[in-house]
Amino acid sequence: MTNAALDTALPVRSRGAVALVLIALAMGGFAIGVTEFAAMSVLPDFAAGLGVDAPTAGHVISAYAAGVVVGAPILAVLGARYPRWLLLIAFMALFAIGNVASALAPTYHWMLVFRFLSGLPHGAYFGVAALVAASIVPLHFRTRAVSTILMGLTVGTVLGVPVVNIISHAHGWRWTFAIVGMLAVLTMVLVALFAPRDPAHHDASPWRELGALKRSQVWLTLGVGAIGFGGMFAVYAYLASTLQSVTGIGPALMPWVFAVFGIGMFVGNILGAWAADHLGFKAAGGLLLWSAAALALYPLAAPHLWAVMVVVFLIGGGGGLGSILQTRLMDVAGDAQTLAAALNHSAFNTANAIGPLLGGMAIAAGYGWASTGWVGMGLSLGGFVIFLIAWLTGRARATA
Repeated sequence: MTNAALDTALPVRSRGAVALVLIALAMGGFAIGVTEFAAMSVLPDFAAGLGVDAPTAGHVISAYAAGVVVGAPILAVLGARYPRWLLLIAFMALFAIGNVASALAPTYHWMLVFRFLSGLPHGAYFGVAALVAASIVPLHFRTRAVSTILMGLTVGTVLGVPVVNIISHAHGWRWTFAIVGMLAVLTMVLVALFAPRDPAHHDASPWRELGALKRSQVWLTLGVGAIGFGGMFAVYAYLASTLQSVTGIGPALMPWVFAVFGIGMFVGNILGAWAADHLGFKAAGGLLLWSAAALALYPLAAPHLWAVMVVVFLIGGGGGLGSILQTRLMDVAGDAQTLAAALNHSAFNTANAIGPLLGGMAIAAGYGWASTGWVGMGLSLGGFVIFLIAWLTGRARATA
């Protein structure tokens, strides 16, 4: 079927109706962005509040990431027979419960449990939301629609996190998670009001979703994200320490550098989505080379504030890879759309584990804080190699 035929096969919706759906879905992304990044920024506060040291409290962050990796495939498979709008509400309800429980956590060990619970619906929500967003626009606007949801996450890092931090530092760290719980409830209301009430596909089943795991292109696309995205996280995880020890700036300027990173992600989402809608999967290869070049510049720029801000902006731009891979998975997953879309965020959080691990090993080996840039460059190039394999094998099958 041609692009034009697919476009005309989609339900006709006004621009206003499409915008309301995308805003509703992006609100969930905003809530997830706030909880994921604000939790890192208030870590010293809840460490003191729960009576543990900062390294021990860091396991709370890992518990959330583990919840994402585990929850994405399980919830996607279990929810196969249900309408997508209902799944979105259910995922946000679970997310709200996990965050409100985190706000009330009486001990460190309960906090671990509640953060794991909060992470479970993260990937499944983004996966289903991406499918809903793609279903309400013409084919050649799919990636831009998907990027709108991820843009909610980047706005959460740029605007939501600082605002929540101000409130939390004034009234206590528990407000961080309480506010996220309220944002999740708001998302549930908006989805209930504006999301299309399309029924589940009549052939949908958990077994059909598991069929995605038989497709090599699905695994290769996930590999691009799990390795290629690791480069960005290798730098981000140690950015504050690098700014303090190498650049030589204090706490007053650090939030501005992190804001620049968030703005880079915002711009990268827009440009990456535009490139994907015009170039398809090839845009992923270009963005990985972009990331590798920016990460290679990071060790050189680290001693100089203005130079490092420019490079951090460029590294943040690599975040546009997420929406490109999301739509690629839609193209290669066949009938197993929900599981494949959700697994994209399992890959993203796998990168969040691999990047800091390898970056930390380089630092511990004595190569310096800025050496994370070289580690990141290697991971981006590794992702590019996997991209080449996926692209070339995909072309070979298409012409066979």
